[in-house]
Amino acid sequence: MNASQEKPPSPFPWPPVLYGIAILAGLAMQAWVYELPWLPGTVGGMAFMAGLLLIAAAVFIDVRTFLELRRHRTTILPTRAASHLVTSGPFSFSRNPIYLSNTLLTIGLGLALGNLWLPGAAFLAAFAVTKLAIEREERHLARKFGTAWHHYAKKVRRWV
Repeated sequence: MNASQEKPPSPFPWPPVLYGIAILAGLAMQAWVYELPWLPGTVGGMAFMAGLLLIAAAVFIDVRTFLELRRHRTTILPTRAASHLVTSGPFSFSRNPIYLSNTLLTIGLGLALGNLWLPGAAFLAAFAVTKLAIEREERHLARKFGTAWHHYAKKVRRWV
């Protein structure tokens, strides 16, 4: 049975949906529910710059991860079965570099836009992604790659 015929880790693409909801919810909370105060002066400017750096880091990690998955000819889609266990590139420091970058992007947007709802939403999305996607993906990878997966999981942390 090839990777396209195997049972996927999840029938629904939870991660992009959850991070999209988190960003939209954070923006809506700030605009329509309760505008949280922002940091004044130099501290606010430093937070803005930190936000831009987090956004740049998120984009860099995503691009490197996409390239690494492509190089190994395995799927990027959370609704498809993996065809290879990728442990190089960004996967050498995080078992979930795309979800890590999505979390960094959401936090970075919050800092850059002066929206304190977004960092909170990022952590809620990360928790939900762990429960609805990562744990399922890990079971899939353990079934598919056995001992190789277990050695990798012992060596590399789930997030960072």
